[in-house]
Amino acid sequence: MAEAGIIGGGAAGMFAAVQAAVRGHEVHLYEQNDKLGKKLFITGKGRCNFTNACSVEEFLQNIVSNGKFMYSSGYGFTSDDIMEFFRNCHVPVKVERGNRAFPATDHSSDIIRGLERAMKEAGVKIHLGTRVRHVLCRDNAAAGVVLENGASVPLDAVMVATGGLSYPTTGSTGDGYRMAGECGHTVTERKPALVPLETGESYIPKMQGLSLKNVTFRVMGRKKPVYEGFGEMMFTHFGVTGPLVLSASSYIGKSGLPWPLDAQIDLKPALTEHQLDERLLREFQEARNRQFKNVVPELFPARMVPVMIELSGIAPDRPVNGISKEERNRLAELTKHFPLTIIGTRPFREAIITQGGVSVREIQPGTMESKKVKNLYFIGEVLDVDALTGGFNLQVAWSTAYAAAAALDGKDRI
Repeated sequence: MAEAGIIGGGAAGMFAAVQAAVRGHEVHLYEQNDKLGKKLFITGKGRCNFTNACSVEEFLQNIVSNGKFMYSSGYGFTSDDIMEFFRNCHVPVKVERGNRAFPATDHSSDIIRGLERAMKEAGVKIHLGTRVRHVLCRDNAAAGVVLENGASVPLDAVMVATGGLSYPTTGSTGDGYRMAGECGHTVTERKPALVPLETGESYIPKMQGLSLKNVTFRVMGRKKPVYEGFGEMMFTHFGVTGPLVLSASSYIGKSGLPWPLDAQIDLKPALTEHQLDERLLREFQEARNRQFKNVVPELFPARMVPVMIELSGIAPDRPVNGISKEERNRLAELTKHFPLTIIGTRPFREAIITQGGVSVREIQPGTMESKKVKNLYFIGEVLDVDALTGGFNLQVAWSTAYAAAAALDGKDRI
């Protein structure tokens, strides 16, 4: 049996430690923080959406970067498997809208405690407050780790589970990327993903705090939309956020398009342009003697009213019976194609996930072992794999960790 060292006590690191230890390997888990699972603790606003109870096919479809790479590990360890694992760890689970799975208590700490109990029962040796500085490589093989205090620890296998750059206050310092580079690996460009977007228009902050439901958000590319989705979003003091926006940010990052990008919101996606025009005409006929500013609140949310009046170019005091067909068409166009310009993303500290990382071309997809350095594994967010919200990114962590742990079987001690 092998003696393995795992760098990072997040989701992937803890789960790999359990799976390796129950197979009889001696496992050392190194975590630089004074407690385990710091990022896991704040996941899902503290509720921890730990997976998505969907089919493997749907899981793969929700991966934005390098979904094909996840085919083997995704089928090797599924969402059903991780839910069963936590139930066996005495952590009841529940599935909510969109197949999002949570601990039944809505407390992320239960997920962390479940992993901690499993590690203790399996005999994992946990080293808190212990930072790994380097991976020891000899003759194109991982041979151990060098700790911050300079001590060298000989090991038969090393797993890098250091996470990405998002939420740096939880300890995501990018150390894994540096270690990968030192071992000869390619690290692709890293960008914030599942992150709010900044906009250029002065009228967006005027609607700060306004949530829109059942709208279509579209981000334009050179010839076709980079992203188009239906759901919820919200205006902020810097731009836009919410589920639609977070998903859009990942596709924008993947596109490689330069800023700025044109975007638009369809505020009435259930209506065709013709149907919308008929509704506007009907509203105007019923209120023909009222002023435009007093009719607009019946069409749009209160915080949006001043902005819609401003952008429509229609004088607020104009009686609606004096509004021309051209002006009505302009209001309809504004409703179906509300404009905003995306000028960038918010920083890594506000991003849920990191896009980019250790190139998967240099990793064995079935085992997560490096193709360049024997006995060296990369799992979780440190890999160039990212997915949409809904528990898919944590499923990437569980699946890659399981694949790496299973691959330790047959490894001999040095």
